[in-house]
Amino acid sequence: MNKLKNKVAIVTGAAKGIGAAIATYFAAEGASVVVNYASSKESADNVVNAITASGGRAIAVQADVANEADVVRLFAETNAAFGTLDILVNNAVYQQFLPIEQASAEKFHQHFNVNVLGPVLTIQAAVNLFGEKGGNIINISSGASKSPMAGVSLYSATKAALDALTIALSKELGAKNIRVNSILPGATDTEGASAAGVTTGSDYEKMFVANTPLGRRGQPADIAKAAVFLASEEAAWITGEQLSVSGGMFGF
Repeated sequence: MNKLKNKVAIVTGAAKGIGAAIATYFAAEGASVVVNYASSKESADNVVNAITASGGRAIAVQADVANEADVVRLFAETNAAFGTLDILVNNAVYQQFLPIEQASAEKFHQHFNVNVLGPVLTIQAAVNLFGEKGGNIINISSGASKSPMAGVSLYSATKAALDALTIALSKELGAKNIRVNSILPGATDTEGASAAGVTTGSDYEKMFVANTPLGRRGQPADIAKAAVFLASEEAAWITGEQLSVSGGMFGF
């Protein structure tokens, strides 16, 4: 269990759900992990405590990824704690099921500030901290970027933008030995999905399961295992890719 031995990773939005699973799996594979959170301090501390109780290394750092000053502080605290950075996972997300009639300017900016501006700011900071050794960026996108659904137009648009960034930056940063890939989860059972209305037994859940060839919703661990692979040397020849992890729901 040493695929990420001696690596340092930042996982944004890691207090719950997919981010928490990625942080935990990274630590189990030997990485030192920065558990970023925006507001859920207790949950982030619980993730850190679980990692350290298992013999791993982790710290929690509060930062709103849509705030440039917060991002600067996040990377400064990472550098102070661990002295370097090898992996950045952009997982922080804002999502609402929202008919277009309700897509106000405020809601537009909430989606795009977290889901697009946030990764731009964190990637800029990561490139500086990676240094000459290079690094690894994993953007947590969504199957909705390729197969947008009614009622999630703003969210889908942000994820399409994130995938475009992934492809463009893989070409721009390859010469610096920086790999950039996206993971596109399908319907995954997280706190965020529940808050958005995809609860156990709901019509939304039944619809997602019916359209998933493997016949179930994903679990955060399903996404975390794919992230470990992309972060490891096993994926050293992979960049600019959009990996669908969706139980077959989104086959690209």
